[in-house]
Amino acid sequence: MSSPYLLAMHGNLVIVGYQPDGDSIRFIAETPDLFDDLYRGYKIRRSTRDDSVQLRLEAIDAPELHYGGSLQPSGDTARDWLLGQVGFTDVTYETGSTTVLSATPDTIPAVIYTKASDPNGRPVSYLQVGAGRRPTDGAWTQVTNSVLDRTLNAQALSAGLAYPTFYTSTPAPHVRHLREVARGAREDKTGVWAVDQTPLFQLVDQKSIGPEGQLILPKLFRRATDYLKDVAKGFDGNLPDWLVVNNTGTRHEDDLVVLPGGVEAPLSTLLEQRNNWLAFTPDLLGISFVEK
Repeated sequence: MSSPYLLAMHGNLVIVGYQPDGDSIRFIAETPDLFDDLYRGYKIRRSTRDDSVQLRLEAIDAPELHYGGSLQPSGDTARDWLLGQVGFTDVTYETGSTTVLSATPDTIPAVIYTKASDPNGRPVSYLQVGAGRRPTDGAWTQVTNSVLDRTLNAQALSAGLAYPTFYTSTPAPHVRHLREVARGAREDKTGVWAVDQTPLFQLVDQKSIGPEGQLILPKLFRRATDYLKDVAKGFDGNLPDWLVVNNTGTRHEDDLVVLPGGVEAPLSTLLEQRNNWLAFTPDLLGISFVEK
């Protein structure tokens, strides 16, 4: 299967006044009208302050740094790595906050490769910075494996600074290549793979999965965090129960997961409750999530 074509967009990255993390950063496009060419591009909202948009980096999910006031182990490590790779230095933060107060330089040139916005209005993108071949702004560009390897998405997976998290919208050739990149990091027990507890983790309270607790797949962390908040409000049941109950109306917490062989299964059916422990049965490198 040939490599897919994505829209290349030139622009600048900015972090002052924002809360970047290991898989998301602000981008000011040189030609913002190009966003109109993306699937769901109408959902993208540019900042009135500097015209920036929040990117969602394709195929990776870094440990959470500020999800509803909760964070994971290694969230700051993933963010600091990304900002360093981009080229920001002397980064300072507001007291008691993850909001950037100052950084050098103010902006950094970058190229993104994208084809769509996610439901929250973030262009789902591969991010490239630094010297090297750059396609023309606005050109539909074939993103081969060699192009992928120049992106920070692939480099984050190689360094073990993020989990591979694929959706059904992720191009299949990219999934195959990036899975192998992540597999190498896992075999070397690099970064998150040195401490990952996703296959079997304890869930008693937020401390169980907080900054001093167990590191698990960020998507599971987000679901578990919301579940624990509802437990505090009186919900009586375990996490799989909660996923099923909260999968109606505007809430779709029980994600559909595509397993090897193309079988779809709700997330709730892939979690086994064992007293205060939860076992996630699939191999993280063998699954994709159905795009909402």
